[in-house]
Amino acid sequence: MKKAAGHPLSGCNVMGIGIDLVENERMKETLRKWSGTFKEKVFLPQETAYCESCAEPSNHYAGRFAVKEAVSKAFGTGVSEHIGWRDIEVVRDGKTGAPSVRLSAKGRKLAKKRGVERVLVSLSHTKHYAVAQALLVGFGRGDDCG
Repeated sequence: MKKAAGHPLSGCNVMGIGIDLVENERMKETLRKWSGTFKEKVFLPQETAYCESCAEPSNHYAGRFAVKEAVSKAFGTGVSEHIGWRDIEVVRDGKTGAPSVRLSAKGRKLAKKRGVERVLVSLSHTKHYAVAQALLVGFGRGDDCG
């Protein structure tokens, strides 16, 4: 496949890929059982506010949880001392609603160390599941994007 001239990812490398699938019912049960403790450990206040504003909050928590897992897997560390739950914030584009992530200072430091320039994510929901995929791209070692 030929790269498009001037494309934002032209000349980049794939630095990592991750995916995660979360059962909405399992998230609903976790929230019911551990509500405050779980939310505070995993989600930032803006994420909680968004999820709570939705008709089915647990489905949106499941999606954000899946994104965080997918990003941590893409880094190859999983959620660990290298990058934690609250080092990955899921944000929505104001116009399109598309998800993206904002990394904390710790997350940005890990990304810089690994040569990661961008973290791309995709998120999808069904009645029963939330699935997310993350792709790390940059100019370090990795597979050529083209």
